[in-house]
Amino acid sequence: MFDSLLNAFRAPDIRRRLLYVFGILIVFRFLAHVPVPGVNQEQLAQYLQNNALFGVLDLLSGGGLSSFSVVALGVNPYINASIIMQLMSGVIPSLQALQREGEYGRNKINQYTRYLAVPMALLQSYGFLALLNSQGILSSGFDLANGATLTQIATLTAGSMVLMWLGELITEKGIGNGISFIIFAGIVSRAPGAVGGFLTTPNLPLVIGFAIIAIVSVAVIIYIQEGQRRIPIQYASRVRGRRMYQGGQTFLPLRVNQAGVIPIIFAISILLFPQQIASYFTNSEVGWVASIATGIVSFFNPRTIPYVAFYFLLTVGFTYFYTAFTFKPDDTAEQLRKNGGFIPGIRPGRPTADYLARVVTRITIAGALFLGIIATLPTLLGLIFPSLQSIALGGTGLLIVVSVIVETMKQIEAQLLMRNYEGFIR
Repeated sequence: MFDSLLNAFRAPDIRRRLLYVFGILIVFRFLAHVPVPGVNQEQLAQYLQNNALFGVLDLLSGGGLSSFSVVALGVNPYINASIIMQLMSGVIPSLQALQREGEYGRNKINQYTRYLAVPMALLQSYGFLALLNSQGILSSGFDLANGATLTQIATLTAGSMVLMWLGELITEKGIGNGISFIIFAGIVSRAPGAVGGFLTTPNLPLVIGFAIIAIVSVAVIIYIQEGQRRIPIQYASRVRGRRMYQGGQTFLPLRVNQAGVIPIIFAISILLFPQQIASYFTNSEVGWVASIATGIVSFFNPRTIPYVAFYFLLTVGFTYFYTAFTFKPDDTAEQLRKNGGFIPGIRPGRPTADYLARVVTRITIAGALFLGIIATLPTLLGLIFPSLQSIALGGTGLLIVVSVIVETMKQIEAQLLMRNYEGFIR
């Protein structure tokens, strides 16, 4: 592995791409330490420590929310816009047509996603500032007629757009997915402090046990993320114009986990949203309103067994939901039919679509259970061992980190093999 890494740095273009990524990440970490004026940092840290929803948003923002820097929103607006565009592409015919137009269609959808990210950033910055002001965290107050508030909204929106731009620069001129790298850098920057605080515990067997669980978790994540079902595809000989194309055999790879971390984000957002809204009414002067709000807050407490159970079920359900949007058996069967391909033993058309739907449903069971376990395992360990609650790098963060590293290694592997170097993967 170390020889392969040295070979990567020996190749001038790969070295240039890697150094470009490092440079962009340094710029990102610099921006993450530039605070937005008018925020009481001590009260903000205390509020975030007791707020699970903002803890997740801070994870996805790359750690900028904990200090409320100019990049406090992170790439959350762009992620939300991407999810909305993916969901809309499944129900709006014009967007479905764009998806079928190859590179041109993808570029147009990406352009629409960027446009949608701007109002999403404005709405999120407005909501964050209004919420922080209600908790007495904003020393400058919150009023749209006030120049300080407008400056804060503009600063947060501009910071999110700058991160989106930096992420696209990494994708275009570096190696790997830029947006994923931004989130990856924020998670990794928080990991040393969290692990160092945990290692100070005097319980040595607990530390060793946690290290073993972490290693096993990484191995399982890599195994499941790389797992796929290969459907054999046979192409018949065909004539187009005056040319005859010989048939061949290939395969259609169906990933075990096609949804990534999106189901976890959906599930935790839905679970934490009622608790967040109910927390505003726990001190209501109306008795029954305060009683109901207190009951909701206690029921959706992240450190309870009912919360873990709902979290697991929602993650499994959203895995099937999102997979249904990202993989269309009908479209895949139609594309195979148009290109003269077929699955051996399966008739083209509707039988092929039904077969692919059955296969995806079966393999998604493993992916859904995998995501459910990854999402709930840190909480379960925290309930069993209270000292583990201080670990900030949970299952979602670990899944993102491992996925980004594996995908980046694959791209470097491909670049090395093009130059006859031995790659990382044996």
